[in-house]
Amino acid sequence: MTSPPTVPTAPLTVATVQATPMPGDVAGNAIAAADLVRRAGERGARVAVLPELFLCAYHPPTLAADPAGTDVAADPAGLVADARLDPLRAATREAGVTALVGAAARHPDGRRTIAALVVDRAGEVRVGYDKQQLWGDERELFSAGGRGATLLVDGWRLGLGICYDGCFPEHGRAAALDGAHAYLCPSGYLAGSEHRRDLYYAARALDNTMFVVFANAVGGVDPWRFNGGAAIYDPQGRVLARAADGGTAVLVATLDPTVLAATRAAHSMLADRLPDQGGARVSMSG
Repeated sequence: MTSPPTVPTAPLTVATVQATPMPGDVAGNAIAAADLVRRAGERGARVAVLPELFLCAYHPPTLAADPAGTDVAADPAGLVADARLDPLRAATREAGVTALVGAAARHPDGRRTIAALVVDRAGEVRVGYDKQQLWGDERELFSAGGRGATLLVDGWRLGLGICYDGCFPEHGRAAALDGAHAYLCPSGYLAGSEHRRDLYYAARALDNTMFVVFANAVGGVDPWRFNGGAAIYDPQGRVLARAADGGTAVLVATLDPTVLAATRAAHSMLADRLPDQGGARVSMSG
């Protein structure tokens, strides 16, 4: 791994979304996602990030009971040709927005993953990233992804994570060391986790002097009730935009490459990072 590449030459406007999908209703949730993407495009966004598992909803009982109805199938190249997603494809084409949206993906080898689908401005859908850090009972329904991923948009390198991935400093750091300028995290944080929700992603921004775009589900019924708080952070972990803990929201912010460059010049953790932490640790009595 090498030092981060030159920062982008132009700003990038991004949107983070919080909304309430319907469990199991992939077609209906795709229509809702299309509306949210259009709203983001109307506000100038070129990238929109929607919550984890948005297309099927993060509702384990439904995901366990109807895997065939809640999954989208990927071909060996990772492309998804599911007619239920046609409204979302149309929206990205019409709005000129690249969308990152959560889904349960079924791979040709039979693996089922928590995926971030990339729906590009031409309307092509592909599995962009599979969640690597599975949380709790997710392991009973899904397989973990095996590699990181970076999305390239308008000269920006956008590292991809999903929810629990962002709780691990190593995950964001791997994206930054691959040259990420920003880290996109579709998520599903449950009510009661507000403190951790707001701390993790600000920390990942400051740890790695990169922007962070955090999307979250909102609403639902206990024990699967989500707490919103979608946010966009600058490279020092300061809030550029944050939604309330309830209600649908589409928030937009412009990522400024001059801010990225200035932050990395002043706070040079990535450049100063030691290749290792030395030899064997020393233990001592106090």
